[in-house]
Amino acid sequence: MPTAPRLTHRQIELFRAVMRTGQLTRAAELLHSSQPTLSRELARLEQVLGFALFERLKGRLRPTVRALALLQEVEASFVGLERIAATALALRGHALGRLELAALPALTQVLLPEALARLARDEPEAAVTITPLESPALESGLSDQRHDLGLSEQREAPVACQLRPLLVADEVAVLPPGHALAARPVLAPEDLAGQPFISLAPADAYRQQIDAMFTARGIARHLRLESPSAASVCALVRQGLGLAIVNPLTALAWTQAAAEEAGGGGLVLRPLTVSIPFHVAVLRPQWRSRHPLRDALEAALVEAAEALVARLRQAGVDSRVPPPDAPPAVDGAAAGRR
Repeated sequence: MPTAPRLTHRQIELFRAVMRTGQLTRAAELLHSSQPTLSRELARLEQVLGFALFERLKGRLRPTVRALALLQEVEASFVGLERIAATALALRGHALGRLELAALPALTQVLLPEALARLARDEPEAAVTITPLESPALESGLSDQRHDLGLSEQREAPVACQLRPLLVADEVAVLPPGHALAARPVLAPEDLAGQPFISLAPADAYRQQIDAMFTARGIARHLRLESPSAASVCALVRQGLGLAIVNPLTALAWTQAAAEEAGGGGLVLRPLTVSIPFHVAVLRPQWRSRHPLRDALEAALVEAAEALVARLRQAGVDSRVPPPDAPPAVDGAAAGRR
């Protein structure tokens, strides 16, 4: 079985330079060497490979088919090295580095943008990578210490994480504009009896609470459509396809966006007489090195949550920002042993 040629980084760099310039003289200038030296090194490379890389035509080098195929692999390797170099340069210029944040998709749309805007005012050079993840992949990634911070709807911390409650607000009903029930400031579950209803996905924890509430009261709805995304549910409601109960943050964002659109049809948000609390929490991996931006981003998230709570109260929705020490942070290692 033939053995792989033993190549050096210098030979690969030489090959790439010649391929890019087409001439030994220009390649020598690029590598700060001489044409005779590169000619000898190129001949040695072809000897090591066991095949010719170039045809010599009137002072220029025309690559062979094998050389073109080899270049594809070489360029892929150099792209990786250049990305590493660019990252190192960025780290040299900004000591904080890039914070890795994982969040539920809904929270990347309605809470996180405002928090990041606040962070940018205090830390203009702050770099953050946002990874939208659904549960339980979100909590699993944080337990595996793959992210610096997380935003979740969980009420208990995953294993090897700490949890800080960030916001609690009741789920709300959303109605299409002009609906008869929009005349009522507050809706009871009985008001939705017989109405076409748009649900979240069957596996969604809030969908299960909502269904259980209607079942316990013997209230029948027309379950016409379902979607895993609260934003998608709101879009369907806005088209007049039914009513829904969703988290208040998404409902508020859609209501405000619709009101700001010129000639928009709007979306109506109404609080309910029953409480289905929607929880938002910050998750901190317990064993990952503490990122320099973590505390600043967490403070920005608290400020953004307070601003959202104020807007929800204006809309008549029961909501609050729990104080940092009530309830205390939950240690996920202990929670995992229960």
